[in-house]
Amino acid sequence: MNKPFKPDPIIPILADVGVSISDLKRNPAAVVEAARSRQVAILNRNKPVAYVIAPHVWQYLCDLVLDQRVMREAEEELLSEDADSIEVDLADYL
Repeated sequence: MNKPFKPDPIIPILADVGVSISDLKRNPAAVVEAARSRQVAILNRNKPVAYVIAPHVWQYLCDLVLDQRVMREAEEELLSEDADSIEVDLADYL
């Protein structure tokens, strides 16, 4: 007979530290202050439900996503049939 599914007892939180929702409710300012220097996982029953990160980290992540989108659009344009070839020396832009 099959055993019932048991979730993995070890759950990665993908953050430097974790704080329970109860502690967050008790002192939200302390959690926000801690997030200035490291990522904080908000835990509910020892499982991550949210993350608090510093604004500069969020901006960095948004920049990465935008860079990927621009790169994908550029690659699609280069692969399109009606694209004209233009030679560029990257050293001119560095």
